[in-house]
Amino acid sequence: MTNSTNPNQDIYIIGTGITPAGEHWERSLRELALQAISLARTEAGNLEPQAVYVANMLAPALSRQSQLGALLADFASLHGVEAATIEAAGASGGMALRQAYLALRSGAVSSALVVGVEKVTERVSAEVEAALTTSSDADYESIHGITQTSLAAMLMRRYLYDYDLPADALADFSLIAHANGVHNPNAMFRKPLTRETYQRASMISDPMNMFDSAPMADGAAALLLIRAADKPDLGLPPVRISSSSAATASIALHDRPDPLHFSAVTKSTRQALNDAGLTLDEIDFFELHDRYSIFGALTLEAAGFAARGEGWRYAGGSASGEDGYIPLLTFGGSKARGDIGGATGVYQAAEAVLQLQGRAGEAQVQGARHGMIQCLGGMAATAVTHVLSRFDGP
Repeated sequence: MTNSTNPNQDIYIIGTGITPAGEHWERSLRELALQAISLARTEAGNLEPQAVYVANMLAPALSRQSQLGALLADFASLHGVEAATIEAAGASGGMALRQAYLALRSGAVSSALVVGVEKVTERVSAEVEAALTTSSDADYESIHGITQTSLAAMLMRRYLYDYDLPADALADFSLIAHANGVHNPNAMFRKPLTRETYQRASMISDPMNMFDSAPMADGAAALLLIRAADKPDLGLPPVRISSSSAATASIALHDRPDPLHFSAVTKSTRQALNDAGLTLDEIDFFELHDRYSIFGALTLEAAGFAARGEGWRYAGGSASGEDGYIPLLTFGGSKARGDIGGATGVYQAAEAVLQLQGRAGEAQVQGARHGMIQCLGGMAATAVTHVLSRFDGP
């Protein structure tokens, strides 16, 4: 959606809340969400939103709970507020942010809360894997027992074969994520990873080893959005949503003419950049969705940062942005932070806000003005991209 030239229609993020990713045995799904909501509202001057958009993909299957909009609004004492749950598999967080953005741009509401939450640790791994598989094509993929991890492994095997690459070609995506996760106090894993450790890791779905797949985690993140005309002065610099874009592709891999091309990523990225009036060279950091390491390579290629077959090389210098590479996964991404399922896009947005406000600590990308965040649903059947910008106005 193209931004208007009227600055009063701009949309800003004025509050963020992030809970640590991990195994939160002592907290329920609603308690995790409330913590993130409370942090975001406090940062936004206790603003009471007119609408609430909840991002989640697993609660109906794992927590036996739907109607999260009403549940969380009530638990957060936002009685009577408009609220709904947005589901787009792993892209749910980005899609919820987009729906809030569109509602604000339309003028239907003047403020909105976006909250992403997942709770997975109370279920055994087989139940979690079965729930994740619902983002595949039920009639032609999951009915045959194939999992999301197996599908990603198929993509990885084809990629390594087509470009005649070594088995550890994608290792740098995990190495960079863990190196950056060291500086994220909310990350599940805060230790660096060596190439030797990566190479010794056990296989989970050949050729994918345990470090090629992000660990699922409990967690919640929240954002408070407001129109420019209503933007309060809270001391912290607000962050503008410069653009928002979403696209889809065939949900089943066998329906795609080229499985190694993430067409939804290409379309969503191009639209987001066009609407923001920016080029790839003007993006200062990129929070891509590294649910699997193969996603990193294919995303960089589809987004235009790397040529076909070259995305695996691109990760090597991207931790610091040296040699022309853009910083990636600056807070550790899903691999080190933990993958929060449908809440991933909200975590990405909250982390990007910290970068653009200069509050990222040792993870700070110096001089960052524009950041791009992107989350994927399933095997990139859905791609949602946002460009966030530092506010330099009065």
